[in-house]
Amino acid sequence: MAQAGIHGIVGLAVRRWVPKREWLMLGIVLGSIVPDTDNLAVAVATLAGWSTKGLHRTFTHSLFTVAAVIALFYVVAWIVRRPRWGYLGLGLGIGVLMHILLDLVVWFNGVQILWPLPSWINLWEGVTPPEWWSKLMLPAEFLFFTLFFVALGMMARKQGSNSDYIRTLSIWAAIQGVLFVVFTVLVYTMARGFIIPFGAIYLLSLGLAHGVVVRMRETIEMAAGCRSCHPR
Repeated sequence: MAQAGIHGIVGLAVRRWVPKREWLMLGIVLGSIVPDTDNLAVAVATLAGWSTKGLHRTFTHSLFTVAAVIALFYVVAWIVRRPRWGYLGLGLGIGVLMHILLDLVVWFNGVQILWPLPSWINLWEGVTPPEWWSKLMLPAEFLFFTLFFVALGMMARKQGSNSDYIRTLSIWAAIQGVLFVVFTVLVYTMARGFIIPFGAIYLLSLGLAHGVVVRMRETIEMAAGCRSCHPR
């Protein structure tokens, strides 16, 4: 998988091509990082001593999941008579699809793109990155969370949005930067026991990223030119 922060940054980058629809851009950015929550299932299985096979880059990375999410939210939108729920679902679907495509293009592991059908696709099959690179990509998660938060902060300052949260966001970005430095040192110096503290902090950071996106929805919607589409 590419780092979750990279997916979030890519989600923000498509804003100029996104139609001005309430919650659509919010859904795209959320959908870009949501698929990596399957790491929570991996963590639970690992701690419980169960097999982790089929838990990562499968059910959250499937085109069937994309279709199901879009359909579900359109049903909700029809029931509550609020079109924005349909746009949120469409955005989530687009974001998840972008996540899948980016994982296929820039990472060295496959994606079960038609889960639950056998459908592993790995465009980098046979390519093995050097060990130092594989190690560095673990703490790099925190580096790209930092850059994602910084990008959101810059957008907010430029637009004059979410001004009451920018300082807090800057603190979160700084913390992620410190975590990158600390875990970069640890990944090359710890002979064993690295993955448990790293995994725990990573999952907390991933949850934080979801919360930040929701909290910064005004900035995200305005970035798409939808100044009258702030979620209420």
